[in-house]
Amino acid sequence: MGMIFLGSFVQSAIGFGLAVVAAPLLFLISPQYVPAPIVMVALFNSLFNAYKYRNNISIGGLKMAIYGRIPGSVAGGILLLYVSSSVLSLWLGGMVLLAVLISLTPIRFEPTPNRMAVAGFFSGFMGTSSSIGGPPMALILQHQDASSLRGNLAAFFVFSSMISLTVQYFIGYLTWQHVVMTIPLLPMGWLGYVAAQMVVKYVSKEWIRIFTLVLCLASATTAIVRGLQL
Repeated sequence: MGMIFLGSFVQSAIGFGLAVVAAPLLFLISPQYVPAPIVMVALFNSLFNAYKYRNNISIGGLKMAIYGRIPGSVAGGILLLYVSSSVLSLWLGGMVLLAVLISLTPIRFEPTPNRMAVAGFFSGFMGTSSSIGGPPMALILQHQDASSLRGNLAAFFVFSSMISLTVQYFIGYLTWQHVVMTIPLLPMGWLGYVAAQMVVKYVSKEWIRIFTLVLCLASATTAIVRGLQL
């Protein structure tokens, strides 16, 4: 419960991070928490954030990312069926780590339609297979102002979470049992959102970028370590 609160707080404060914070520990408690219950909590949180920052959302700018998310989610679903957990963790960790290293270079990737589509694809692939779909989109949008970053990420996660849950349902990774497991987590997700509103005005664009990179690095490291241990 505490990790859901912290993850929801982080996601509401900087735009993403619920799965990065909560998924690794919840997976250790029960693998059933990943990916579907985490995705459902993320959808719940994103609805609140999307409404709060609705005036900062650019649906047109997110269109290509949402298009890319659909085949990415299907590919992630296929991966869940045929690839071992250890290989999946190592691959995902390596991809996120590569994204962080690229972001640290002087090269600045503007969110062009093609790049948004690629980011959406990898977000869908990672989000459906592991619930950690935030890093690709956060990295490509990291130079936006704080409110636009939070709003656009929240809007994207609303659509992308529904896409991932649909794929997970058809491959058997979203069942009534997962819904029952998720319901007790929702109050802490809401409290995390409420707590974040008390500090969000103090979190600048620069701090968001730093937190984004740190969370992505933590996500990559956790996935790699877990893959080596499985």
